[in-house]
Amino acid sequence: MNIADRLIIIGFACIVIVILAIIFLILYTLIFDRNQKRHAILRNYPMLGRIRYFFEKIGPEMRQYWFNGDLEGKPFSRVDYEHIVKGAKYMREVVAFGSKRDYEEEGFYVRNAMFPKLSEELKYDPDVSVKTKRYLLLKDPLFTQRDEKWSVEETSAYLLHDDDAITIGPNTEHPFVVKSLVGMSAMSYGSLGDRAVTTLSEGLALAKGTWMNTGEGGLSPYHLKGGVDIIMQIGPGLFGIRDKDGDVDWEELKRKSEIPQVKAFEIKLAQGAKTRGGHIDGEKVSPEIAEIRKVEPYKSVDSPNRFHQFHDVKSMVLFIEKIRKVTGKPVGMKLVVGGNDSIKELAKYMKESGKGPDFITVDGGEGGTGASYQELIDSVGLPIKSALPILHTTLTKYGVRDRVKIIASGKLFTPDRIAIAIAMGADLVNVARGFMITIGCIQAMKCNSNACPVGVTTTDPDLQKALVIDEKKYRVVNYLITLRKGLFRLGAAAGLDSPVHFKPEHIMFKDDRGVIISLDTILKDIQRQIS
Repeated sequence: MNIADRLIIIGFACIVIVILAIIFLILYTLIFDRNQKRHAILRNYPMLGRIRYFFEKIGPEMRQYWFNGDLEGKPFSRVDYEHIVKGAKYMREVVAFGSKRDYEEEGFYVRNAMFPKLSEELKYDPDVSVKTKRYLLLKDPLFTQRDEKWSVEETSAYLLHDDDAITIGPNTEHPFVVKSLVGMSAMSYGSLGDRAVTTLSEGLALAKGTWMNTGEGGLSPYHLKGGVDIIMQIGPGLFGIRDKDGDVDWEELKRKSEIPQVKAFEIKLAQGAKTRGGHIDGEKVSPEIAEIRKVEPYKSVDSPNRFHQFHDVKSMVLFIEKIRKVTGKPVGMKLVVGGNDSIKELAKYMKESGKGPDFITVDGGEGGTGASYQELIDSVGLPIKSALPILHTTLTKYGVRDRVKIIASGKLFTPDRIAIAIAMGADLVNVARGFMITIGCIQAMKCNSNACPVGVTTTDPDLQKALVIDEKKYRVVNYLITLRKGLFRLGAAAGLDSPVHFKPEHIMFKDDRGVIISLDTILKDIQRQIS
């Protein structure tokens, strides 16, 4: 028997085996599914039911890539997602043909000036530049990977001019001066893996002039790795500064404050996506994370939905004052606005006592989270374009606005969204998911499962291998630079030499009938409602 005959026999045998295996699998499935008691459809239609469940399983991916329109995906549409990725990967800031915005819908618009500012009239720090790397797209074939190459770039950092630099806590022992309008919102180590936190730290440090919020999970060595300025968040669980009884370890807080990179502290009352304490699954609580948070390893951690250390505005402010006294650094608070009168008591007490936070981070209900409950994500807390004006106008009404800086967050991931937030009263803006997308997030929606396929929101070492720090950190730089540059470009279009000068009169609101109204008028209406 020659080799050809042997190969034919072997091939035929393999085919027979495969067919028999398929028949056996079908018979087994039919018998098993018809007798199982959990799934009704499988008892009556075993094979069709299996096919149904398969398509149901791959449904999210099919919708994301094939069936959702460019503007339909949630929480970020394809247009939103690609805008972030292209800025981060290619530093591409232009689009072709025209806008995909639905101009029939109501929305905010930047009011352009008849005589915009020239490039040479813009007021930013000309002496600070950034060295980064971006991809040059050479070919984009249909069936193979894009042909790209690294290109080393040197660009202006587009930091604020010294005259426009923003000082948080000017009367503290160690004020925090920032020259970037955009920083990284709170994201804890544990919710993000160590590679993700390291990448963000190094990228933000390379971009210069910005900050990184630790999230309520405590200060980790990965936050410090890049050398970026740090705002250390303190949640109700007191992670990282708690003693064995779960109370504040003031000596540990003092030690944290002596780290030069730690520039300010923030107590977290709530965040937009969860007006409750944070949660981390036990499988994510490695011994290292447990040590950082001062908790037990491999046990799920739920922080309380409010601090035990205070119960009203007065006791909260006294807590803030004690942190400021112990650390010598600015102390702020993060909150979610629930209604027109949400901030009234705080503003009134600040006026009467002369005390209060150095900054307030207001998070809109559209903000993100690693894990929360659907009813909290969808229905508790106002979105940022409602919350921010309420906070700003209330503080202004009580005459304390000049004492406190406002940081806004909640899907403010493009220059136009940021400009509108500044006009509404924000001094600075936090971005979270925008930065996650720059380091590889594909919106797999598995943040709460420790199974993030791109290694961002997982502590699994095998999954984290997907995230290459030395490549993704430059995407962080590029994204932040394009945001800053875009803000100056919008300012120029509005006749401003710097985006810090955006005011309500520079923003118009158009309703669905085409009627326009100035943001200034809207804020005055809010002021009357608060009164």
